[in-house]
Amino acid sequence: MLTMKLLETDRLILRNWRETDRELFHEINSDEQVMQFFPMRRNRYQSDQMMDHVRDGISRNGFGFTPVELKKTGECLGFCGIHYCGEELNLPAGTVEIGWRLSPRHWGKGYASEAAKKWLEFAFTKLDLKEIVSFAVRDNLASIAVMKRIGMIADPKRDYDHQSVPKHMPELRPHVFYALTKQQWVSRIGE
Repeated sequence: MLTMKLLETDRLILRNWRETDRELFHEINSDEQVMQFFPMRRNRYQSDQMMDHVRDGISRNGFGFTPVELKKTGECLGFCGIHYCGEELNLPAGTVEIGWRLSPRHWGKGYASEAAKKWLEFAFTKLDLKEIVSFAVRDNLASIAVMKRIGMIADPKRDYDHQSVPKHMPELRPHVFYALTKQQWVSRIGE
């Protein structure tokens, strides 16, 4: 397996997955608050499968959703990272999304924004990506706030109804779309 080069911020380490992360990974993927805007909660088996899939993606691509660890304590807070979008979104091949998911006990401390900003830096400086996108259910104000804090820009022309969300959950279908180009990121860094 490819060893993910560590990324660090003032407070955080973004690192490879460990077997000891499985408990937290399941916790956040089955938590009612965390998964409020997702159509399903994962049981332990499904969560383990997802973690294996995410870890395999890092091996294939050299990046992905990685654990967010607090430097001070070594505690895993959740995950953040960039990955290739799924085909179900009808986006051009090679489109890269940024996303995060933290345990509720770590919300409101700026960890998601701090980790996401580091991933944007990596995407634009090390991978030379031209654009990073992000999207969320229209009512997911907390995720939208993180998008804004990290400099993502709303692109209402690209808002969409997520077709893979079950029809009996219409409130989870409308999604807002945000994007940030390398040029926009560079101009903001210089401000």
